[in-house]
Amino acid sequence: MVSAYPPVGFFFDVVFQGENLDKEAVETRFQSVAGLSVDMQTETLKEGGENRFEHILPVRTKYSPLVLKRGLVKDSKMVKWCMDAILNFEIRPMNLLVRLLHLKRSNPSQPQADIEPLMTWKVINAWPKKWSISEFNAEQNSIAIESLELNYSYFEPLT
Repeated sequence: MVSAYPPVGFFFDVVFQGENLDKEAVETRFQSVAGLSVDMQTETLKEGGENRFEHILPVRTKYSPLVLKRGLVKDSKMVKWCMDAILNFEIRPMNLLVRLLHLKRSNPSQPQADIEPLMTWKVINAWPKKWSISEFNAEQNSIAIESLELNYSYFEPLT
């Protein structure tokens, strides 16, 4: 078995677990995924009579927004889901999976390889906060990129 360590960060997908979204590759392939981050918020407590230090206590966790970027797609049920939430206040949270993938080969000399998740994070109750398109610039030869920013309750690692 070929080791998957260290994992590469360019082989991933995102799976929306909503009833109305396409299961096609166009809805799951993104150029980048950022924001799988959790931070412990703290509170400072000053103790009477103790002037040498302050107690720093954990309060709650805070999750960063998840930012998904891809080439602009004309007809997309995911973008419709975003626009319904942002423009019409029809917010329908859904779960999604962010999967870091790798090729599994039972025999290194064998050309056939299976794609399987190396690690998976389940993002709970995600809803669209922002949708944007990159700058259009006649002096550059670049792809139009759409960005989707999602807020969510929390994420949990599955594998």
